[in-house]
Amino acid sequence: MSHGPGKVRIFIAGLIIFSFAVAVVPLQARDRDDRKCEQRIHKAQEALERAERKHGSHSRQAEQKRHELEEARERCRHRDRDHDHDRQ
Repeated sequence: MSHGPGKVRIFIAGLIIFSFAVAVVPLQARDRDDRKCEQRIHKAQEALERAERKHGSHSRQAEQKRHELEEARERCRHRDRDHDHDRQ
């Protein structure tokens, strides 16, 4: 059973494409996660600013929104630490 040079080239090309796809997919997922975190933090910041304008910066409502902003930031930091740990 002889493998011609054409079959070897096709196999190598397929292997290269597969390797590229395996490397790119996690990067795309990471970028999507980063954007979601940024959006979540941005929305929490806007909610805090609205609460401060409407109720005052030391109001119960503003304190709640400040707490929610810190939770959003912490979730993103925690996710980043998990990704860093996975790479080691």
